[in-house]
Amino acid sequence: MTDTVYTCDLQSPGLAPLRVPISITIIQDGDITCPEDTSVLTWNVTKAGHVAQAPCPESKRGIVRRFCAADGVWGPVHSSCTDARLLALFTRAKLLQAGQGSPAEEVPQILAQLPGQAAEASSPSDLLTLLSTMKYLAKAVAKARIQLDRSALKNLLIATDKVLDMDTRSLWTLAQARKPWAGSTLLLAVETLACSLCPQDHPFTFSLPNVLLQSQLFGPTFPADYSISFPTRPPLQAQIPRHSLAPLVRNGTEISITSLVLQKLDHLLPSNYGQGLGDSLYATPGLVLVISIMAGDQAFSQGEVIMDFGNTDGSPHCVFWDHSLFQGRGGWSKEGCQAQAASGSPTARCLCQHLTAFSVLMSPHTVPEEPALALLTQVGLGASILALLVCLGVYRLVWRVVVRNKVSYFRHATLLNMVLCLLAADTCFLGAPFLPPGPRSPLCLAATFLCHFLYLATFFWMLAQALVLAHQLLFVFHQLPKHRVLPLMVLLGYLCPLGLAGVTLGLYLPQGQYLREGECWLDGKGGALYTFVGPVLAIVGVNGLVLAMAMLKLLRPSLSEGPPAEKRQALLGVIKALLILTPIFGLTWGLGLATLLEEVSVVPHYIFTILNTLQVGDRGWLCFLPF
Repeated sequence: MTDTVYTCDLQSPGLAPLRVPISITIIQDGDITCPEDTSVLTWNVTKAGHVAQAPCPESKRGIVRRFCAADGVWGPVHSSCTDARLLALFTRAKLLQAGQGSPAEEVPQILAQLPGQAAEASSPSDLLTLLSTMKYLAKAVAKARIQLDRSALKNLLIATDKVLDMDTRSLWTLAQARKPWAGSTLLLAVETLACSLCPQDHPFTFSLPNVLLQSQLFGPTFPADYSISFPTRPPLQAQIPRHSLAPLVRNGTEISITSLVLQKLDHLLPSNYGQGLGDSLYATPGLVLVISIMAGDQAFSQGEVIMDFGNTDGSPHCVFWDHSLFQGRGGWSKEGCQAQAASGSPTARCLCQHLTAFSVLMSPHTVPEEPALALLTQVGLGASILALLVCLGVYRLVWRVVVRNKVSYFRHATLLNMVLCLLAADTCFLGAPFLPPGPRSPLCLAATFLCHFLYLATFFWMLAQALVLAHQLLFVFHQLPKHRVLPLMVLLGYLCPLGLAGVTLGLYLPQGQYLREGECWLDGKGGALYTFVGPVLAIVGVNGLVLAMAMLKLLRPSLSEGPPAEKRQALLGVIKALLILTPIFGLTWGLGLATLLEEVSVVPHYIFTILNTLQVGDRGWLCFLPF
């Protein structure tokens, strides 16, 4: 006999027939089986490779499943059991949301039972059913536009505190494996219900380990800015300027402002990041701030809010939870929010132009914040600018002396353009920290674009020099016409980097991935910085190949039979220039790329900064390369 599947047809007058398959497993002598187990539930003898099912314990609804492995060993128990009383509350909430029943009467009744149900939740199904109940209650309240009294709101917050305090491994992790957006469901339900307090119950303050709420009612006039603070760790403060609240008051309307802090929730939200945040996993301060403004029964989503999230390590990203991202499952977004440096304080200050659930993300791969690094960079760039000015003076004095043939002319033309590009780029880069950062600052955008273009142009001119050398080594007796070669060098040295910088600006700026957070330089997380580092390393690689070819030519006696001594001396000058510039350029930017890809200590950043201030064009060496 073999395993058989029987089909039962259920028919009823006026209804479509229902077909139900029933599997019958046959156990024969010699088959591998899992033994009977009565440790918790009763598991009958089960054939290997099959799933056993058992009814849930009393007062639970659902099915418990257990897999029998091929070697006859029982696997873990997978339960979909849900408390029957919780299921009854879920059904009532779902009917209310569908329009059946009286929300004004039944919502407070259901909320009164939620804290007890949250305390007794023992399975992922219990947790998910509890969250769905809260979701349907929030929808029913919003649809019917009813208001809650203090008692109902307290019950909601107590239940929320218990949900946030549930064991992460045994409940939340398993629940999120089935529904990754479970934390987002909780957030949306709580922020909808929390701002539904009756006006006569204001002011209202509530505090539990994981939930803190303060709600206030304001009349037509505002004596000062709205400010609130919470004794969390890290401490949290929020402020709404008076000028942002004044337009909301019309014809004597009173408005209520509700500030809610949910601790541990940000760790339960899915790791979904919107545009400009990349795919990295971020650290969070362990809390989410929800700010809501209601005027009558109307909610306002626009308003300027300033928040201090306390001491944070690294560069913070001010974000909010956008429920519309990722097909409605929610994700972190920084649209309309920006980080600001708090004067005289190391706190993470955020400025946002809308109201919702806020938090701060800290990148795990942040550049160590060392004041000495900034000082070293400024001093090095200042010295480099002076060296480049000296180089221009040297070229003015010796130009006619060193330019004796076409090869030497091409060589010194590239070196002169490198000096000009570096001088402009260093000056721009030195002044960039003093400009207001952010995509809304035209000066910051212009400085970033110019630095990107000018530094790229430096490397492309070095590539032009290497290509001239390669041509002369491969085609010894071929003359290079100046009127043709020089325009090609200008095209390569200026138009190519200009086009690359323009494409980078047009591609990454609309996505919010062009500027680094709080700086006037390319963002490394979204990929904009790699449009600089990639071409640089490619050019260094090409120069390395040209140098290898030049060294082989020098070792061959036939080289002396090629170009005349004067031209050969000019070629040796080009080789000397590339031999000096290429290794230092490659070493520095290779180390720079490594600091972008991996989390490193402060020592590599110091090495990169020191080499960078010395090599961005090898300013000192450029002064001596004419000779």
